Amino acid sequence: MIQRKTNESCSCSSGKRKNNKERPYKGIRMRKWGKWVAEIREPNKRSRIWLGSYSTPVAAARAYDTAMFYLRGPSARFNFPELLAVDGPLDEMSASVIREKAIEVGVRVDAERSYVSGSQVESCWLQEKPDLNKNPEPEDPDGEFR
Repeated sequence: MIQRKTNESCSCSSGKRKNNKERPYKGIRMRKWGKWVAEIREPNKRSRIWLGSYSTPVAAARAYDTAMFYLRGPSARFNFPELLAVDGPLDEMSASVIREKAIEVGVRVDAERSYVSGSQVESCWLQEKPDLNKNPEPEDPDGEFR
């Protein structure tokens, strides 16, 4: 009788196991500089659909879920099945349409998360910029420059 190795003792094809910190959700990965990216394989093809890069893993995972829904339907395994919101019919769609819908969801989630968390990165149009045509005001109350 032949015994098969269990998943715990089996080594992955790359020779190392990924832990949950590196990939907390299916279909995403983290770039060296900290951005989270999502992509998905097209069914019965070797090509992938690029779903964008995001500042949070949740946004990347939601983009992946959206693409997974349009590619494989409601019975697919999602990262957030309870948050799946679909607009429009579930017809055959091109890769570019699926990409657009997924990116739309990911960007919206990223924006909501950065707004809620009070992100330290301020939008450039919200920052007060100095007028470079004016002479600088003195810092000393006597009117002298330091």
